[in-house]
Amino acid sequence: MNSERQHNHDNRKTHLQHIDEQISCVDLFCGVGGLTHGLIREGIDVLAGVDLDPQCRFPYEHNNNTTFVKRDIRELSSDELIKMFGNSKLRLLAGCAPCQPFSTYSRKSRKVKHDEKWDLVSDFGRLVRDTQPEFVTMENVPQLLHYEVFQNFLADLKHYSISWSVINCADYGVPQSRKRLVLIASKLGKVELLIPDRLEENNSTVRKAISHLSPLEAGSCDPKDRLHTASSLSEINLKRIRASKPGGTWRDWDESLLAPCHRKQSGQTYPSVYGRMKWDAPAPTITTQCFGYGNGRFGHPEQHRAISLREAAILQTFPEDYIFLPPEEPVIFDKLGRLIGNAVPVRLGEIVARSILQTKIRGERSILDMRESTHE
Repeated sequence: MNSERQHNHDNRKTHLQHIDEQISCVDLFCGVGGLTHGLIREGIDVLAGVDLDPQCRFPYEHNNNTTFVKRDIRELSSDELIKMFGNSKLRLLAGCAPCQPFSTYSRKSRKVKHDEKWDLVSDFGRLVRDTQPEFVTMENVPQLLHYEVFQNFLADLKHYSISWSVINCADYGVPQSRKRLVLIASKLGKVELLIPDRLEENNSTVRKAISHLSPLEAGSCDPKDRLHTASSLSEINLKRIRASKPGGTWRDWDESLLAPCHRKQSGQTYPSVYGRMKWDAPAPTITTQCFGYGNGRFGHPEQHRAISLREAAILQTFPEDYIFLPPEEPVIFDKLGRLIGNAVPVRLGEIVARSILQTKIRGERSILDMRESTHE
């Protein structure tokens, strides 16, 4: 047996000794807790979430009953991370570094080629390399595949079984078209991201997700749920949304309703702004500006308004009772839109957890087989 195979064999044998332990997780770039909430729902013990944004502390801790650590990942040492895991025998390190540096829009609008946020993926790799957790997961935009930083991250996982793919979250029960790169890695043997359950595709629609919520007018709020509040619309935008069809574009409007940008040749390439969602299809990707009618296809399929903050959160598969701010704080659209739009869908966290737990189950079966063969 060569040295690398011996290393892998010894590594796996050591970890299998603790296979009956619960998996514990530290969630880097945790945000308001979308990934964490999904992991917890499937039985993974999330010990802490780390994020630089102090606005994430309340929703993260309140909804997940775990610890929020306000830290810049670039300044987080491996020793600190090891202390967070404590005596955990099976450790999962999760990291969804901010994806803006890899988005098409941000590349076009930025003159400087290098952005320090790109280094966050490298810092995630550093922490993996230094602490060697039993499991690793990462979520990011598909564009990351085209950059050297992704290949470097794979190199940091050289002693792991790795599975990664670009998925449409709608295939996994998330009611929005959201393409993401999802990676999972394991030291306990072969790991695979679960194949979508085709029976759940019919649930990935706007109708299934939000049609039961109380109707709203633009600028109004549900008295029973202050997150179910819709932004105001100007008189011209009220006329525009009334003229908009589900799944249509501003090209359906009378010319008198067109904005100056639509009349320019450059505006012809943005047909999805000022659009309505379709009831019986997934929503578009929920972004940080999803509460604004003019920011994309975020018009309600039927009511003359943009989707509410609560509807956006539900389309991100947060539970309807997920609390995003303490009662004394006012609802601020920009702030809450950013927290909701930047989140990992809870459902995606559940899928990641199930995929990792399948690896654990296979390891348990391997132990049983080893024990049975020994007794024979």
